[in-house]
Amino acid sequence: MKKPQNLSLQEQLLKSGLSNDAKLKQVKAEKRKQTKLERNNGVEVVDEVKLSAEQLRQEQVERDRELNRRRKLAEEQKALGAQIKQIVEMNRIAQDPNGLAYNFTDDNKVKTLYVAENVRVALINGRAGIAKVDGHYEIVPAEVARKVQARDAASIVVLNEATQDVTAADDPYAAFQIPDDLMW
Repeated sequence: MKKPQNLSLQEQLLKSGLSNDAKLKQVKAEKRKQTKLERNNGVEVVDEVKLSAEQLRQEQVERDRELNRRRKLAEEQKALGAQIKQIVEMNRIAQDPNGLAYNFTDDNKVKTLYVAENVRVALINGRAGIAKVDGHYEIVPAEVARKVQARDAASIVVLNEATQDVTAADDPYAAFQIPDDLMW
């Protein structure tokens, strides 16, 4: 049995027919010229293949950074959404299907929630707000609505300014109540 010989890459290419002696001599001559120029002139010969490979590597690094940044941003948004959902579900005020209608707008569409009278007054006076979570509406206290609004302003659909029920002593119309919301 013969031992397999360790052939160089050049010999393997010649043996397989992928290269010939003329190409081999040409490559060796170019390599000698480059090393001679580098030695004599002190000039480094620019290798286009190495430059393009380095440029491709840098572009790949930039693409990876951008993808990682986007992935991290998406994960933060997902965590924020889960946090908002948890806050709203823990502090929601029950709706009353037999209660009064409270109308509000969301995306230029009029929506209606049925709530108890005291909850409706709280919504009107700014002591409660309406949050939109996963496509449905929940009523939450104003403090909770502000916390959610600080995290994501788009989640809060209704949060009226808090009103003062204090009337001036010299107001001639103090005895007359002015309706601040009409029933539809």
